[in-house]
Amino acid sequence: MKTKIFCDIADFKTIKHFNRKSIVDGFTTNPSLMRISGAKNYKEYSMKILKVCNKKPISFEVFADNPKEMLNQAYKINSWGKNVYVKIPVVNSKGNFMGSVIKELSSNNIKLNITAVYTFEQTKKILKLLNKNSKSIISIFAGRMADKGKNPLPIFKRSISLTKKK
Repeated sequence: MKTKIFCDIADFKTIKHFNRKSIVDGFTTNPSLMRISGAKNYKEYSMKILKVCNKKPISFEVFADNPKEMLNQAYKINSWGKNVYVKIPVVNSKGNFMGSVIKELSSNNIKLNITAVYTFEQTKKILKLLNKNSKSIISIFAGRMADKGKNPLPIFKRSISLTKKK
């Protein structure tokens, strides 16, 4: 297994700094982090980041809550650069699994970062939907699990074992 380090941040100066460091393999951000970093316009701020980070993978998240609008946003975000991964929540704010969104985007070879994964069952469902030829990241939220007293290691181990069977 190879470990990759991704900075979860939206601060432009920090991204610019760590983009030059070989220890960092890529970046991931979200609308909340961008707002905290002073972004007034999501696309403009993303494009500013992409001017300094144009080779390493970077994930930009959709902010819609319904599948149709998620897809619209995902296709737009995907067009921003070859190193862009579209970040899709595994469930929306109503707790609905976004499988149809994941499947359509993956079928169209959109690079995905499926986020806020908390269970082995979610990982299993995601893996069934992914196009084997498209690039994908599944972001398992170990820290938040641990904060709630749940040991994330068994979920990681079981999830990794599934990827080895593919």
